[in-house]
Amino acid sequence: MVFLVVGKITVAQKLLTLDFSEIRLFRPSQHWAKRFRRRFQGREESVEDFVRRNLGAEVFERLIEPFCSGVYAGDPSKLSMKAAFGKVWRLEETGGSIIGGTIKTIQENGKNPKPPRDPRLPTPKGQTVASFRKGLAMLPDAITSRLGNKVKLSWKLTSITKSDNQGYVLTYETPEGVVSVQAKSVIMTIPSYVASEILRPLSSDAADALSIFYYPPVAAVTVSYPKEAIRKERLIDGELQGFGQLHPRSQGVETLGTIYSSSLFPNRAPAGRVLLLNYIGGSTNTGIVSKTETDLVEAVDRDLRKMLINPRAVDPLVLGVRVWPQAIPQFLIGHLDHLEAAKSALGRGGYSGLFLGGNYVAGVALGRCVEGAYESASQISDYLTKYAFK
Repeated sequence: MVFLVVGKITVAQKLLTLDFSEIRLFRPSQHWAKRFRRRFQGREESVEDFVRRNLGAEVFERLIEPFCSGVYAGDPSKLSMKAAFGKVWRLEETGGSIIGGTIKTIQENGKNPKPPRDPRLPTPKGQTVASFRKGLAMLPDAITSRLGNKVKLSWKLTSITKSDNQGYVLTYETPEGVVSVQAKSVIMTIPSYVASEILRPLSSDAADALSIFYYPPVAAVTVSYPKEAIRKERLIDGELQGFGQLHPRSQGVETLGTIYSSSLFPNRAPAGRVLLLNYIGGSTNTGIVSKTETDLVEAVDRDLRKMLINPRAVDPLVLGVRVWPQAIPQFLIGHLDHLEAAKSALGRGGYSGLFLGGNYVAGVALGRCVEGAYESASQISDYLTKYAFK
């Protein structure tokens, strides 16, 4: 459950008792059927264009715009619908409209059901949010434990060259000095701007295409308040419940969104306290890179007191502030074309077996990165099987 402040109504809090006619986006006068029209042909639509055309202005402003800010830290007027939300975009492409595509997808899924779920995995209770008991660091730690000394830390890739046997030579700066490694195939999952510089000696066209991708700054500010600091009207059965809250830019706040960490997962905060993870910055607020940690904490605290925290509450306990100057790749209009241009340039240069991966290829969500990793592994396996060096 996500809280969304719409005027004076907290939608998620009053979801069971709310008169939906109080919110214009749910009024019958919206004439929903008229909004499910096929897209304008001949140009790539932004997320804003797509949503306004299909669902209307208020759905965009109250729901989709804060969602884009919270997930991509992005500007929906510049994000590509096809690249950023491809599954929804394809519904209209395949079914003539969002509704038509949804019906068609349901029918196809009924004819071709997914393989059964691995019985060793826990069964989630519907749509939910998951993490690891000791945080997300458990995932790379487990991978390291499985791979052992195959994982090299503090190795910095400085160059890639083609070897005489159709493979590649990778040169690294390591704590033990310069090391060269020969490989039959390479996948680069580093940020696109880093890959651009490494690949420039091989293909300036590929490097130029990769350098176009934009990564805006984002800061994560983790704070804790005593439970009594939460406004009473924001509590459900005396507790702060739900996933968190997303903030429409029209609300006049800087914070992109707030995750209720202690409500989502156990053992995240002592009894009597709440833990809140806040994100600030993004494409529409790049000035955060020039702010101090104190400035960022004050901005987040000021925003929280407008919606969640009692204005007279004590100051928060600050547990962490981290700024990523280049945080999340933006899937802007033209993103897929630039990505394909980079791949094609490598192909024209004869660099088969050199693959691009990572979040600017697969998607920014953790789940998509994992799925993308499996897809990349399959590509490499197919390549090595077909072009194995005897």
